[in-house]
Parts: sequence; C-alpha cells; structure tokens
Amino acid sequence: MNHGAVTSPPSRAQLYLQSWEANGLQSGKFFPANESGRPDPYAKDDQPNAQPPADGSIASAGRPYAVALDDPSRDWKKHPVTSGQNLDVTWTFHTKHKTRRFNYFLTRDGWDPAGYLTRYQFDAEPFHSVQLPGQPYWQHELDPGNPATHTLRLPQRGTGHQVLLAVWEVADNDYAFYQVIDLQYR
Repeated sequence: MNHGAVTSPPSRAQLYLQSWEANGLQSGKFFPANESGRPDPYAKDDQPNAQPPADGSIASAGRPYAVALDDPSRDWKKHPVTSGQNLDVTWTFHTKHKTRRFNYFLTRDGWDPAGYLTRYQFDAEPFHSVQLPGQPYWQHELDPGNPATHTLRLPQRGTGHQVLLAVWEVADNDYAFYQVIDLQYR
C-alpha cells in the first residue's frame, strides 16, 4: 500500500506514522463530497469516486491504523507561515498513478482546533488546484513528476493554528490521497 505523501513541509502523517503508513492514506476523491459514485465533473471518463472520509476522520482518511492523526487534543507540530506568503508543498510518490488533480483546502477563520476536522471546518472550495488536462486518462501519461512541488499562495487568516488539507486525486481508480499539514499563522 505505498502510493504517496506530502514530504515538505512535513505532514502529520510524515511526522507521526511510518513511511508506508503515511503513503497509504487513501479514501474516496472529490472532497468535500461525502457520497460515493460521483463522476469527475471535469473528466467524464475518469473512474467515479469511492466513499470519501467521514467527518472526524479526514486526517486519517478513515484508515484504522492512522486514527491518532484525527485526535484534536494532540499538540501537533506546526509549520510557521504568514498570510499571503508562498508555500511550497512537495509530494513524493512510491507508486505511479495517473493523476487528475491536486486540491488544497484551508480551515476557515474561527474554526475550532479543539474539535475534530469536519467538512465545515474547511473552506468549501480549494484555494489552490493543479489539474492535469489529458483525457481520456488511458491515452495520456498524466504524470505529475516525482517529486511534485506546488507553490501555494496562502489565504489571509488571523494568527494561530490552521490546517492545510492536501488531496491528490487519481484518474484511473476511485481514490484520492489525504495529507494534513498543521500551520501556525503569525
């Protein structure tokens, strides 16, 4: 079950799990959707999605071995950032998948860090997306590179703890890979 994970800045998975565990945090694609069987709105020939992770198990992608990543009472290591800065996020892959997109979500201003991560805690739309355009997927490489680094301009937020959710969606199956990065806005 080796697929890929965010390696920089370190995700919760990279910091607190073994490498093989961090690389396998997969669940259904199209977050913040919460039902399975949806077609890709951009690429109709891509595989429909499996069930996305339930609220409260977003950081673990619903994987039983990773439930500690969902614990809101832990003092997670936070990466220092400022509003509006560029942040490079690097994914490293251990299994090749035809990639459709990467979506990046941030917790809302006023979110509750003492609560479990839910869809409501995040902005409804990604603040940054990277989409590979080839269709149908079986006729295109859809290779994001390895590693793949994306430069994100962070949204404006007040000072304090925010959570960045990085989601890697693949075209040739029904899964996405979930990674959570804890940020300390200054």
